[in-house]
Amino acid sequence: MKTLDKIPTGKIERASKLVTTGAKIGGNYLKYYGKRLVNPELNKDQLNEDNAGDIYDGLKTLKGSALKVAQMLSMEKNLLPRAYVEKFSLSQFSVPPLSAPLVRKTFKKYLGKYPEDLFDTFESDSINAASIGQVHKATKDGKELAVKIQYPGVAESISSDLALVKPIAIRMFNLKGKDSDKYFKEIENKLVEETNYILELKQSVEITESCSIIPNLDFPKYYEQLSSERIITMDWMHGQHLSEFAKTDFSQELGNQLGQTLWDFYMFQIHGLRKVHADPHPGNFLVSEEETLIAIDFGCIKAVPDEFYVPYFELAKKESIENDTIFTEKMYELEILTSTDSPEELQFFKALFKEMLTLFTSPFNEAQFDFGANDFWTKIADLSERYAKDSQIRKMNGNRGSKHFLYMNRTFFGLYNLLHDLKAQVEVNDYKKYLSL
Repeated sequence: MKTLDKIPTGKIERASKLVTTGAKIGGNYLKYYGKRLVNPELNKDQLNEDNAGDIYDGLKTLKGSALKVAQMLSMEKNLLPRAYVEKFSLSQFSVPPLSAPLVRKTFKKYLGKYPEDLFDTFESDSINAASIGQVHKATKDGKELAVKIQYPGVAESISSDLALVKPIAIRMFNLKGKDSDKYFKEIENKLVEETNYILELKQSVEITESCSIIPNLDFPKYYEQLSSERIITMDWMHGQHLSEFAKTDFSQELGNQLGQTLWDFYMFQIHGLRKVHADPHPGNFLVSEEETLIAIDFGCIKAVPDEFYVPYFELAKKESIENDTIFTEKMYELEILTSTDSPEELQFFKALFKEMLTLFTSPFNEAQFDFGANDFWTKIADLSERYAKDSQIRKMNGNRGSKHFLYMNRTFFGLYNLLHDLKAQVEVNDYKKYLSL
């Protein structure tokens, strides 16, 4: 793959790249409508494929927040056409890496030495390159190490990148009015945290130490003396990416074991630590030869404050959803309903969220839940498709819910998808035995 000697960092330079991408998409639509004149039955599969390819090609050279948004969207399997999901998922593994001279320059700037002076060996070609940084393999004192290097200019371009993608997000998620700013500020704050490798090192150590009590779960060790605000060094972990493992012919027993470990890991964080690894995509998990789950990359950690945690999980109970008084009270606490809602809006959104929550919280109301069962996913797909076509929803203000929903919902959708890939049957309350340890 071609390497990058330079990443656009200026606002104008990055904006012009997206304008060029927009022009290509416009051309794709012209071709599509031209073909439809000849063939009125033509579907949008090729259009989606062309657009997804052009958008991805534009974002992958920008890296940073713009590419991170694509990575986040690749997890929304029920929101985007398959062509977008497949193309955007490449942002987890396959984007152009930095060139060796630019890597050396980054080391000199942030650790005061070149990589060959810090490690016994250092592979100049990156092993993988993603949205915010790329990983190199190194050795020191007989240990195999993974060295993650942040792309130059990523941290400084977050605000301008989000300003560029904001119009797309507003249209996609039906956000209206000044209240939408709280969601973008939440995303911006999280992305700023993800570019702070000193914070990531601290979070990684804290969470891995706390979660070490969970069996069949492994983590890398982190090395503070070989890390800085833009470089982080950890043990090299051997294993197969979860997405690749999911394609193999694994047994139901192993799928259940890995799924239970994954479920317990997330539930222990949320209920025990009140913070969570909020980036559950397949690239952040490996399956070892010993059939254990390996969790890596703790850059995106979401704290769960009490004022959100309590009503959020109160609404996860079937009896709360069915009790109109409690249901309405929690809907106000979570900012789904507001004091300015009209009677029509109150009725509409109560019915809408009652249906959604009944489905999405169903795993919490069973002793055992089968994430591999097609029935659950068929219902989610049908619900998503129906809401996408609902003209009344499009007319309503989409600004619904606390800002904390953004990353909590992302966490649960990502977790559900990973468990589905593993066809896992999990014991829902198994994690509780670790809370008292």
